[in-house]
Amino acid sequence: MASVTFDRATRIYPGSEHPAVDKLDLQIQDGEFLVLVGPSGCGKSTSLRMLAGLEECSEGRILIGDRDVTRLQPKDRDIAMVFQNYALYPHMSVAENMAFALKIAGVAKDERDKRVRDAAKLLDLEPYLDRKPKALSGGQRQRVAMGRAIVREPRVFLMDEPLSNLDAKLRVSTRTQIASLQRRLGITTVYVTHDQVEAMTMGDRVAVLKDGVLQQCDTPRHLYDRPNNVFVAGFIGSPAMNIRDFPLTQNGAMVGDTEIPLHREAVAMAGREGNTVTVGFRPEDVDLAGDGQPGVPVEVDVIEELGSDAFLYGHLPGANPLEDSPIIARIDPRSTIKRGDTVHLAIRPHHVHAFSPTSGERLPDA
Repeated sequence: MASVTFDRATRIYPGSEHPAVDKLDLQIQDGEFLVLVGPSGCGKSTSLRMLAGLEECSEGRILIGDRDVTRLQPKDRDIAMVFQNYALYPHMSVAENMAFALKIAGVAKDERDKRVRDAAKLLDLEPYLDRKPKALSGGQRQRVAMGRAIVREPRVFLMDEPLSNLDAKLRVSTRTQIASLQRRLGITTVYVTHDQVEAMTMGDRVAVLKDGVLQQCDTPRHLYDRPNNVFVAGFIGSPAMNIRDFPLTQNGAMVGDTEIPLHREAVAMAGREGNTVTVGFRPEDVDLAGDGQPGVPVEVDVIEELGSDAFLYGHLPGANPLEDSPIIARIDPRSTIKRGDTVHLAIRPHHVHAFSPTSGERLPDA
């Protein structure tokens, strides 16, 4: 096992003016499960492939432990990679697929068999060792790909969207298995996904990338509670945080006809940039205002019922629901609110996030 360090690692593809990964500085601790997440084209897979040696570093360096592996071949880095498409040999059995890399490396047959049996037991694959991949389900194939990585006993696991080919229900159960397995093995793991729910439920820490630049790397809870900027705030969380610009007042922001108090330093900093401030609040931090209570009037467009939860999607008076992002609020799933109703929403004051309207960076809240 080992730590992993990206030291200003940069990848510029030939013919491109902009780096796919731009000066990535990231320290991954020994035994940590780190998830790289972001939208398509943000550089997360390129970062993983640079670590694997499948893409070269244009600048900077990459270390595994204290060893600089920037110019080493993939086979010399002591890593094992699990791909999106499983990459199993169709003519080989499960046991042969899992043992193949060991066979190429010259590991003795008895040792190969022992490692395969141990990994198969760990992954509940013992009944399938003699089967070919075509006789397995998608989830079983993914476990075989995991087993092939485990038997190599690498210092680092690399996983590139390994669950994207599975259906929604199987993804949920398999991600739990992978996270549990990694914690038992204690092997440093770098996991790439575009699914922020997957990232939040699996990682010890989550690194959010945009346009090749690291936006924030932190624990899932801290990312959720204190996003560094508007991009992270909008990307992390499902449904997404409500984020939009509102008129700045002396004490906060005017949302509809209700003043939302903000920290005085946030008001001062936003005031130096103009007369608006970017405000964010999560759907679960909104309550239905009672009779006589102040609240923001919202016209209901859609009620999304999820059984245990329900989410209200609406728009502020005068807003165009087809052009403006909706206001989203979590409500009682047995509520009688329906489309076309006007409700008044009370935003919990200590759960409001303020951002610079120009840079998008977080403003002080304490």
